[in-house]
Amino acid sequence: MSTPHNSAEKGQIAGTVIMPGDPLRAKFIAENWLDSPRMFNDVRNMYGYTGTYHGKRISVMGSGMGMPSMGIYSYELFHIYNVDQIIRVGSAGSYCKELKIFDTVLVTGAYSESSYARTQNGFTGDVTRPSQELNEKIRDTAKEQGRHLTEGMVHSTDVFYREGTDYYQKLYREKGCLAVEMESFALFHNAAACGKKAACILTISDSFVSPEITTAEERQKCFTEMIEIALAAAEK
Repeated sequence: MSTPHNSAEKGQIAGTVIMPGDPLRAKFIAENWLDSPRMFNDVRNMYGYTGTYHGKRISVMGSGMGMPSMGIYSYELFHIYNVDQIIRVGSAGSYCKELKIFDTVLVTGAYSESSYARTQNGFTGDVTRPSQELNEKIRDTAKEQGRHLTEGMVHSTDVFYREGTDYYQKLYREKGCLAVEMESFALFHNAAACGKKAACILTISDSFVSPEITTAEERQKCFTEMIEIALAAAEK
């Protein structure tokens, strides 16, 4: 059952996986929210753990940065390990003045210029979407917790360091992208390709329209709101 990227054996991974990009955030979630977490993977230091949250068996695993990495890990989880649903919990950069650092975003669609989906199975669209059922659980959970979610489209990019200075304004105006991250387009595509469910909750870590920015430690340890929403939604 193990793959070149995941040493887990059959049955070690739960049907629901909470998936941050940073493997150290996966470790942080496992150690602070899961009961009796057990590591199932440390290949390439991409940590994965399974434990229980309020009695429900849940796994958490890093995806790494970018669509190629997310593409490998999420496809294996869906296709090889029979995972039913993945909730990504990640960071994003704001494209608009309304989104401030530490705000929480529920992604309703991911626009991308990436060739990932076309190469993977011939998909020719430039937007992939999450599970509406899973998004509804996340909305209900946030409401129950008294927490605010901003909902909207995000830009999933293959390029972190991009030439030019006005592209984000065009993406905000013409595509409705509120923020930018690097993984959800591939995650949503893989879920659709495998007949599974995926969702994405993001915390704003920096901004293209203001000088606000979070530290590496804050991104690893302080994005607790989206984590608690994701875990509670996974219980439903």
